[in-house]
Amino acid sequence: MRSSARRVPTPFRHLGDGSYLARIGYDVLPALLTVRIIEASVTVTLADGTVRTEQWRLLTSLIDPAAHPAAELVDLYHERWQSETTYFSIKATLLDGRVLRSRSLQGLDQEVYALLTAYQALIRTAADTACTRPGLDMDRISFAVLHTTATDSIITATGILPPAGPADLVGVIGRAVLDALHPARRRHRVKARTRKNPTSKYGPNAGQHPATSQNYTVSTTTTFFEHGLSNRSRR
Repeated sequence: MRSSARRVPTPFRHLGDGSYLARIGYDVLPALLTVRIIEASVTVTLADGTVRTEQWRLLTSLIDPAAHPAAELVDLYHERWQSETTYFSIKATLLDGRVLRSRSLQGLDQEVYALLTAYQALIRTAADTACTRPGLDMDRISFAVLHTTATDSIITATGILPPAGPADLVGVIGRAVLDALHPARRRHRVKARTRKNPTSKYGPNAGQHPATSQNYTVSTTTTFFEHGLSNRSRR
């Protein structure tokens, strides 16, 4: 998790990768919690030349720097936005932009659980497929291909039952996924943001984000903020 600037941790051990250990939970937890703290300066450069630099302070329970280097954890946190791809996959792919049809609480519960069940089944298929190819990054698997192939299999009633003999873990869906993998290294890309509602609480951000989607590069430097963490800028 990311720390606020108000938290002032006291290091009790500095580690070789630039991170350090501290204890948190004073007057809150019955016993202090040992956490590893990673402080880094992050610079993002958009394709149009816009440069933004921020200070990050990350708190993690992964305290072994050999097993979890600081630079890798900073990169992992930078990709936290990928959790939103779940919502996008459900709203834009499974629902195809449609709203839920039910007009009762019981019906809405049924629709939501059905969507989550279908999504989980597709992701489980993707995970099983990835396990058959060592080193395959799950990011390279296209959810759209998963969904389209599964839909076609149901509509045409083909490739549903496995052939005689040992079970095929990959199956029709997995083979389609492996034939249409994303590039090995996906480019960083920032999505344009617009303010739809003039009374939105996010109004101060208007005009500060790119008007069009852009590629960007990111560089990080793990350091120790001797004078504390600066407050986050209001973009």
